[in-house]
Amino acid sequence: MENIDLIESFSEFKDDKSIDRVTLMSILEEVFRATLKRKFGSDDNFDIIINPDKGDLEIWRNRVVVGDGEVEEPNEEIELSEARKIEPDFEIGEDVSEEVKLIDLGRRAILALRQNLISKIHEHDSTNMYKHFKDLVGDIYSAEVHHIRHNAVILLDDDGNEIILPKNEQIKSDYFRKGEAVRGIIKDVELKGNKPSVIMSRTAPEFLVKLFEQEIPEVFDGLITIERVARIPGEKAKIAVDSYDDRIDPVGACVGMKGSRIHGIVRELGNENIDVVNFTKNEEIFIARALSPAKIVRIAIEPEEEGKRKKVNVFLQPEEVSKAIGKGGVNIKLASQLTGYQIDVQREGVEDEDVELVEFSDEIEGWVIEELKNIGLDTAKSVLELSVAELVKRTDLEEETITEVQRILNEEFEK
Repeated sequence: MENIDLIESFSEFKDDKSIDRVTLMSILEEVFRATLKRKFGSDDNFDIIINPDKGDLEIWRNRVVVGDGEVEEPNEEIELSEARKIEPDFEIGEDVSEEVKLIDLGRRAILALRQNLISKIHEHDSTNMYKHFKDLVGDIYSAEVHHIRHNAVILLDDDGNEIILPKNEQIKSDYFRKGEAVRGIIKDVELKGNKPSVIMSRTAPEFLVKLFEQEIPEVFDGLITIERVARIPGEKAKIAVDSYDDRIDPVGACVGMKGSRIHGIVRELGNENIDVVNFTKNEEIFIARALSPAKIVRIAIEPEEEGKRKKVNVFLQPEEVSKAIGKGGVNIKLASQLTGYQIDVQREGVEDEDVELVEFSDEIEGWVIEELKNIGLDTAKSVLELSVAELVKRTDLEEETITEVQRILNEEFEK
């Protein structure tokens, strides 16, 4: 195989890969020098001239002329008689440059050289891909569905890069078809061996923030700032916004007339319900806003204890409790995430003779009490006020369990 034929076979890499001329030349020279070093013991006395655009390759071996029978380093010295076969007028002590044909290296060496070149170019591509996506972590990215697996969706971008959207980073209502464009944020880039693994997420709170930046011009321009985000993907989210410009209504600007601005974000997130609230450093007011749509009677923040989460007691009229808790406890959970407080809901004006459910922990299992508290029922009478059928409908508890709970609570009042 002539040098030019070999280079032409290598030129396909330049066409297929996003690799510039200088980098390709550098990789080619590195690969050739490694081959020469293996064959001759050193590559220090070789000159390699590469022009990948034209397919030119020249390798020149430089040796010093010594007398016949005086060669000690065959790679660096050449006998006078051998030198004069190249040029008849060579003398001892002169330098001889002799071109080396790749075919002289042997077919096995050439095959190894080609494999090494493939490996080096893939390594270069992986390094560039890793750096590229590492800079994009936290940014919105779009790619097409290439393959759907039970635990992940494999996406390909316009450059053919593979992006993984794991099942736990998908919204529950997500449904994908091959060829469909999917948006998410680049959550992480990991190196597995020499290959980068790019992870996309549609459930991260940052995805919601980036969608606001894309869809709401005032957020993109920095006129409105997003202070805090809490999200249960696909169900509900709360986002606290503020503005340094008093002329701007940050909530109104984000929601738009009849929800026109936020509608696209809600649709992108599988109809996720998004509450936008005004941020304030006044913690009591912020807690009240976070619990919207419930109306708060009063708030009592407990003294902060070192090493423990901040707690607050929120007092509401009985009819407002279910609004504060929300279906399945979603509203209070998000409000807690948004404010950083453990929120305990209390009914304003509950009769003294009522008893908190925690007082029955010896007879009723803790997880059952928590399930009832999640729907706003934290006293005995609040549980007894509802029918068994209603409690079955609103909780994940079995009918037998609820019947037994109500029996225990009734016995308390009969006493």
